[in-house]
Amino acid sequence: MNVVPVNLGDRSYEVRIGAGLLDRAGAEIAPLLRRRRVAVVTDETVAGLHLDRLTAAFQAEGIAVSALALPPGEATKGWPQFSRCVEWLLDAKVERRDVVVAFGGGVIGDLVGFAAAVLRRGVRFVQLPTTLLAQVDSSVGGKTGINTAQGKNLVGAFHQPSLVLADIGILDTLPARDFLAGYGEVVKYGLLGDAAFFDWLEAAGPALAAGDAAARLRAVTRSVEMKAGIVSRDETEEGERALLNLGHTFCHALEKATGYSDRLLHGEGVAIGCALAFELSQRLGLCSQEVPSRVRAHLRGMGMKVDLRDIPGDLPPAEALLALMGQDKKVIDGRLRFVLARGIGQAFVAEDVPPEAVLSVLRDAQR
Repeated sequence: MNVVPVNLGDRSYEVRIGAGLLDRAGAEIAPLLRRRRVAVVTDETVAGLHLDRLTAAFQAEGIAVSALALPPGEATKGWPQFSRCVEWLLDAKVERRDVVVAFGGGVIGDLVGFAAAVLRRGVRFVQLPTTLLAQVDSSVGGKTGINTAQGKNLVGAFHQPSLVLADIGILDTLPARDFLAGYGEVVKYGLLGDAAFFDWLEAAGPALAAGDAAARLRAVTRSVEMKAGIVSRDETEEGERALLNLGHTFCHALEKATGYSDRLLHGEGVAIGCALAFELSQRLGLCSQEVPSRVRAHLRGMGMKVDLRDIPGDLPPAEALLALMGQDKKVIDGRLRFVLARGIGQAFVAEDVPPEAVLSVLRDAQR
């Protein structure tokens, strides 16, 4: 097991990464408990695959379990299921000193973390992420929230977990599409700040996707190390943490345009967004043409979505996509912020990107 600390003073916690953590979850979480009970919130897919094992792990430690399974999918991350979750936690008489367990992918982690943030003005929670995307990104750093009609993650709170348990063995049950979607976030870390990690991913990516446990452990651990370091230095995204949004300004507009549906998974949107961000960087003279070509070649070689044309169905015109970006959380004083790059591993935040340059990239991507 690898352990990555997230250093935030009295709100510090550990991210524990390894195979078999699901079956040890009771023993790992027991030291946090003031009374031997937990409330688990998951989704129906994860419940069918893994909830019995998690329940057994708690019961082996004499910990009582109550569980709620929400529908799977991004559409769950909205007001109706959020309200259902909060009401269920209240009905379960979860107290401020209790622990809520978010057992699922990024949707469950974000929604349950937000529920924990507002329940009784804040209860503790543990992240037990079951997807690659959640293990390397959304379970770490305390960003919680839900989507609204206006856009993605526009309602939420910073609420750090008390512990994250990332069982890489669970990744064996992920459909290939979901695993590759999570890989979009893994690649992002190399692109934004670790060129050597991207070099390694170019070589090890196929083995990682094929199930190589050592490669998966290294990829998850390095990704978490990078995010934990950034979060420790900039918890509430006043500066450096904004780099983690590489590809996300494009991604969030595409997710909104596709109705937060299975047409486009979040990690797929991130991969397309990273390719577009590097293309925009090249057109602005920040990097050579070889750089976006290399990014696209690796993503394409892994069998991932890279282009707007890879998204099934029709998309709105470029002007409409740009308008959707105007609702992004990263807008400041009405100006869009983009994460751009001077090369692999050399990302930075730009606040003066000409809208016409963005429009040009989007128009060409739709041809």
